[in-house]
Amino acid sequence: MTRTGRSRSHRSKKKRITLALAPVAAVAVAVPLMNPAGAATPSEVTADCSADSDKLENCEFVDVQFKRNNLGPNQRVSAVTDNCGSTSAASKTFNVSTSVTRTIQLEDGFTAAADTKLGNSFFEIGVKFSTSEIDITRDDKTTTLQFSRTDTVQPDSVGFFMWSAKRTDVSGYLKATYKEAQDGGTVFFAPSEGATSVHVFYPQILKNGTPDGRLWLRNVKCGTPEASGLRNSTRALRSEPGFGEAGENVTDVEIPLSEIPAP
Repeated sequence: MTRTGRSRSHRSKKKRITLALAPVAAVAVAVPLMNPAGAATPSEVTADCSADSDKLENCEFVDVQFKRNNLGPNQRVSAVTDNCGSTSAASKTFNVSTSVTRTIQLEDGFTAAADTKLGNSFFEIGVKFSTSEIDITRDDKTTTLQFSRTDTVQPDSVGFFMWSAKRTDVSGYLKATYKEAQDGGTVFFAPSEGATSVHVFYPQILKNGTPDGRLWLRNVKCGTPEASGLRNSTRALRSEPGFGEAGENVTDVEIPLSEIPAP
């Protein structure tokens, strides 16, 4: 009798589990049916905004957060001056040249011309990030940093100038309003509402017209892998380690921006 009672109890428990799972399965099947079939996808929104599509009533960048003094890429902005084999320091004249402009960073990458709906939105958003100390480059026009300067190259070293621009990094998302409804809706987002994966970098410009940033003279010991790579490079500009980050064979000396002549 005891075994019979246990058997009935076991079968009863299995039935209860089956009944409990049934509603969950029904919900799982119903969820995909709720997704709109023809709504604009984030990639379509991005493409339409980039092309300033006629299908759009408007496309705008919605800012969510920002960070001032964001440093851009570390770039070599002068020719490499060779003082290898010398036992004494040498005074050398360097021609420094670079430029800054507004850049837009998306997951798949694209640019927006100033005369498009989206380009105009980037300009308008940028207006509110200018301060009493600095302006920011709100459109796609470039601002140039160009001057000559005499500095000291260390014994048995190569020397050159490095630059990293300061930028205001504004992040947010794209909001597209279509002229005709798609599945009952006209407003769509890329990549999603409230996202911060779209970045617009607005270069910071000092009131004297000089781009704000970090400028430094870099000396690299000859005969090292770092120096060999520089001497064999054919690129006028290339990415380099940041200030104080290039290792024991490299010496960095920062140049105050007050010593940079205004344009």
